[in-house]
Amino acid sequence: MDITEVLDHLPHRYPFLLIDRVVEIVPGESLRGYKNVTYNEPFFTGHFPQRPVMPGVLILEALAQAAGVLAFKTVGRQPTDTSLFYLAGIDNVRFKHPVVPGDQLILEVKVLRTSRRVWKFSGEASVDGKFVAGGEIMCAEGDA
Repeated sequence: MDITEVLDHLPHRYPFLLIDRVVEIVPGESLRGYKNVTYNEPFFTGHFPQRPVMPGVLILEALAQAAGVLAFKTVGRQPTDTSLFYLAGIDNVRFKHPVVPGDQLILEVKVLRTSRRVWKFSGEASVDGKFVAGGEIMCAEGDA
């Protein structure tokens, strides 16, 4: 999925869109995508000016957005003015290495389970084959 199709499956827009491309997707099972991290990201001006580091919460948000794309592709719908998938919880989160400008953040999410309008995913983010962050992500479909 190129950026145009990603935009069709997420309500997020600049500066909060945190996934650039989906390179592999198996609806109902898994998704692999990436975010190119550049120095001109707005959060780097304050986090941290002397050594820019991508905030961990934004790495988790990128994984949640990847999970949202997977959920929408799985159910065969797109976000609407009346229905979205919301981040409902995160568990067992770990951060191992900083993400800095110039990195390509690889995002991998897998469906652990789903029941009605609630989904649980495992998510892992990596750079150059090294685990940087991950955990379990819960999303719930709700009214917009």
